[in-house]
Amino acid sequence: MGPRLPTGRNRAFTLIELMTVIVIIGIMTALIIPEMKGTFEETLLRSTARELLNAIELASSRAISLNENLRVQLDPVGHRYTIERRVREGKQAEFAPLPDISGSAGELDQRIAMEIRRPGAEPTDESAPNDAPLQKGSEPISFYPDGTADAAMILLRDRAGFRLGLRVNPITSRVNVLELEHE
Repeated sequence: MGPRLPTGRNRAFTLIELMTVIVIIGIMTALIIPEMKGTFEETLLRSTARELLNAIELASSRAISLNENLRVQLDPVGHRYTIERRVREGKQAEFAPLPDISGSAGELDQRIAMEIRRPGAEPTDESAPNDAPLQKGSEPISFYPDGTADAAMILLRDRAGFRLGLRVNPITSRVNVLELEHE
């Protein structure tokens, strides 16, 4: 004898049960997608910050090991960075990219806005805050053989309004990553 077929009603999902499951999936998707978008945007922001952090650490360590001035040239419009070394001295010093060093140049995600700020004038009275106001600029950030660097703040912002700040410490040339308020 072969397999026995059920004699009563077939066991299957009804159309109403299937529609109910589809509606529940749709509602859950509508609730989760906006959260995932923010998470995706924040992940892009953090990966861009990590890439810049790696480039700055590379420039700092190479300046010390090569015993020469290096600089990180940031292009906020073209979303690029390049580590450069001085190839000619004098009043009009010339710089060229470091040759054949992995991570010495690269492109950043175009969805992340970048702004470079430099320390402004020092406060004139004792009641002024310790941090001087920052002025916009796009000059390169220099790293020196003695382990110091130019003071700078790199502000990164994604389309969702998440922001990170990379503050270059001029004494140690290390970078502090600052979580800034969501816009």
